[in-house]
Amino acid sequence: MHDKHVQSGPTGHHCIILVIIDVETKPQREIESRNCGQNWEAQMLELISRRLLLLLLLPMPVYSREIDSDCDWPQEPQTTASSRADINIGAFVSFERTWVQLLNFTVRPYFRADKIWSNNYLHVLAFTFAENEINQNSNFLFNHTLKLEIYDNNFLPMESYWNTLSLLSRRQGFLPNYHCGRTRKVMAIIGGSDSQISTEMSRISMAYKIPQLGYGSFDPALSDKTQFPQFFRMAPNDNLQQEGILHLLNHFSWNWIGLITTDDDTGERFLRSLRPRFLQSNICLALTHMISTQWNYREIRHYFKMGRVASDLRWNKINVVILHGDSQHMIVLSVFLSNLERNSMDHFERVWITTTQWEIASTINRVISPVKSFNGTLCFSTHIKVMKVLHKFLVNLNPIHSKIYRIQFFWSGIFYCCMTKYCSCLLTEEICTGKEKLRIGPDILRYTQSYSIYNAVYAVAHAVHSMYSLRAPEKTTLGGARWNLLNAHPWQLHSFLRHVRFNNTAGEEIFFDENGDLVTGYDIMNLVIYPNGYLQKFQVGQMDPQAPAGKEFTLNTSAIVWNPKFKQAIPQSRCVESCLPGQSQVAMEGKDICCYNCAQCPKGRISNQIDAAQCDKCPEDQYPNQEQIQCLCKTVTYLSYTESLGMVLASLALFLSLISMVVTGTFLLHWDTPLIKANNRNITCTLLTSLLFGFLCCFLFIGEPGKTTCLLRQVLFAITFSISVSCVLGKTLTVVVAFMATKPRNIMKTWIGKRLGVSVTILSSLLEVGISAVWLVTSPPFPEFDIHSQVAFIIVQCNDGSAVMFYIALGYMGLLAAISFIVAFFARRLPSSFNEARLITFSMLVFCIVWLSFVPTYLSTSGKSMVAVEIFSILASNACLLGFIFLPKCYIIIMRPELNTREQLVNKTKT
Repeated sequence: MHDKHVQSGPTGHHCIILVIIDVETKPQREIESRNCGQNWEAQMLELISRRLLLLLLLPMPVYSREIDSDCDWPQEPQTTASSRADINIGAFVSFERTWVQLLNFTVRPYFRADKIWSNNYLHVLAFTFAENEINQNSNFLFNHTLKLEIYDNNFLPMESYWNTLSLLSRRQGFLPNYHCGRTRKVMAIIGGSDSQISTEMSRISMAYKIPQLGYGSFDPALSDKTQFPQFFRMAPNDNLQQEGILHLLNHFSWNWIGLITTDDDTGERFLRSLRPRFLQSNICLALTHMISTQWNYREIRHYFKMGRVASDLRWNKINVVILHGDSQHMIVLSVFLSNLERNSMDHFERVWITTTQWEIASTINRVISPVKSFNGTLCFSTHIKVMKVLHKFLVNLNPIHSKIYRIQFFWSGIFYCCMTKYCSCLLTEEICTGKEKLRIGPDILRYTQSYSIYNAVYAVAHAVHSMYSLRAPEKTTLGGARWNLLNAHPWQLHSFLRHVRFNNTAGEEIFFDENGDLVTGYDIMNLVIYPNGYLQKFQVGQMDPQAPAGKEFTLNTSAIVWNPKFKQAIPQSRCVESCLPGQSQVAMEGKDICCYNCAQCPKGRISNQIDAAQCDKCPEDQYPNQEQIQCLCKTVTYLSYTESLGMVLASLALFLSLISMVVTGTFLLHWDTPLIKANNRNITCTLLTSLLFGFLCCFLFIGEPGKTTCLLRQVLFAITFSISVSCVLGKTLTVVVAFMATKPRNIMKTWIGKRLGVSVTILSSLLEVGISAVWLVTSPPFPEFDIHSQVAFIIVQCNDGSAVMFYIALGYMGLLAAISFIVAFFARRLPSSFNEARLITFSMLVFCIVWLSFVPTYLSTSGKSMVAVEIFSILASNACLLGFIFLPKCYIIIMRPELNTREQLVNKTKT
């Protein structure tokens, strides 16, 4: 039932008071939270939702300096040492966990919670330190002061509703949208400790257009400016953290992974975003579990659900598990695993990879944490820098004279002493002197979100500073009064927060991106738990989005302290053994992509990494090594003079050329002797010259092929050989015709003489010259690189241009050789004094054998071998002609000159 009362004050303003009498103004948290089941929380959330609906129906807040005289309520107490504050900021923390005290009644309650207090209460101290530091600099806010109003949400969303509404109302009257008796104006809100609380707070602050800075909010949904336009996150975008997780898994080649996340929208979004990234990197989620903060032993469904998590962890061969959630879920998992360790001595020693949301070191303690299980954990945390000034502030704390929010309770819980002003002391308890010193290391910020809190307070202060600097010179009223912070509205601070940019006392630059996320990276921490329960984090890597390309992810593997289970060896977490370099993965039907077989790379392909998805071809100028793990550069090769084969062939060609010149010289010196005259001197000289050029053309085949050498080598070879064979044919036909002409009335008498041999030689040679000319015009030879014939070599060779023309030229030469052999064979029985048919027959037989064997050998070889075969064939065929035709004559001319007479020749002919 609701009653509405309207009263009119002397100034004509109206006070509209909405009285809600069907609920209590505040639940008894200390009693009911111990039995806070799911149904009770649902009722409370429904209650708060109804209140929010009523708030939205009320008028928007009107900031008035006039107060109704009938509203005679007491003024709000100051929470800081400042007597007057112009800039009010709501500061929301969570450091009390009442329900944790129910786990065990064998120890004192404050001892149960001391670790949680010591870590999370530092958020309050960070708020206070930043406030004092800013207010001590009077010029920073132009003689205005900063005032923080601290509220403890107790990690409960319903508390965040209540506290947020209390901040925006009178502290004594809880009257939203009504400023009767209010002297403060909230310019910004900083909080809360996790994404769910921040989201619930934002729904209220958004209606008032008050900017909110979340220091423990990591849900990517809060980056959506259409839903949360006034929200700023003191943390980087979550996509960067997911990339860091992928880099970490790929760095250690872990692909058989477990995932434990939250049973809410945040967990669903994380899983939905991470799964496709894993698939692209061939990483499999072998098990996935979603846990709830509402777990307890009394509800059998939660017990069995957590039991399934433990069973999967116990029997699955997964050594790496990713934890994603918030600190509440960390407590649930820690409580469950610690009970299993104590009761069944069952340890779940894994490589736990925690996201920033877990805040693992600030949520577990040596009483409830599974020490052996979480030792060696790798944690992603928002990048921070150690501030020595804050460490000095913490060490010099004195609770006796301090007005810091609830510091007396913190002090008594930490030092196990009694503050006489705030509690009744037992006889066994010592009195707190205030001179106790906190044993806090300079790196204490690595366990908390205090660094983000400190930056958030300064971000608001710098935004106010920028707003005042820009608008203070402006005149906003007709009377010429200047603008001041008392006339400012929270919504005016938005644009300045979006563009704020400053360096904090640690030297780090602080600014936001277009989504309101802090532009920073992640530190990769290694959590070490010592036997005495002491926790310590060491930085072993980082994920820096502002680093140069390729250097965003860095990790010092040697600095990581693994769980003792792994004996300081890098843990393995794979479905199957890795494929070695030189192998590739082969998918197994019906299995995950992480479960596969390994196959050796095919010939000509390599894989130079572990678990290669496929084998790759080497570039054309490279080839695989024997192990097929790397590509080697191919060697450019050709038949050169420096290698043994080229040197032997060149020497042989030179030697035969010299012999040919000696024979030619011998014939020229004995040009008029009967033996020379009887063998057609002109054709003989032409034959010797062609043989000499045949030997010399071998040098065109040795050495690096060039455009000129490729153009000449085959053509000169074909022409010189055709001339040689034509000369042999001409000599043979001359002898045959001469003997046929001795018969009566034979028509061959007209062909006796030099004309026949010369004519045959010229015509046969010209036909080969014509074939070569057509070859050069239509498709001339050219140099090329053969990269396919041999695996390890690039062969520099001459392309014949037209294989058809090459074989036509070679075939024509073979035809001439065959005709010469046939003619010489039929003339072999003629008197040897007048002809050399027998010698020609034998020489042409060897010539034909050489070139008949050349063709298949030439076609079956490549590179230098092909060239060597052709050179050898040229030398062998020319040598047989030179040896069998001319060496016997040289023997007679030099060694038996008495036989080189006309009488000897005539006598042999008669016989």
